[in-house]
Amino acid sequence: MVEIVRTSDLVLVGFLQSLLENANIPVLVADAHMSALEGMTGAFPRRILVPEDHEAQARRLIREAGLDAELRHG
Repeated sequence: MVEIVRTSDLVLVGFLQSLLENANIPVLVADAHMSALEGMTGAFPRRILVPEDHEAQARRLIREAGLDAELRHG
């Protein structure tokens, strides 16, 4: 799995998860439970991970959605 986005923005997490899943790209939202435990203060951002063989397609979709500033460099 490859991390493509790291954010504390729950709306963004939900949007990206939906965007990628609708394109049949498997998505793992990591650290969701840690964020809940720490009281949603943003100390532990959530990470969007996709399989390495879907990384290019996922990055393209996120760029096309106008969210290229959210992408992690990798």
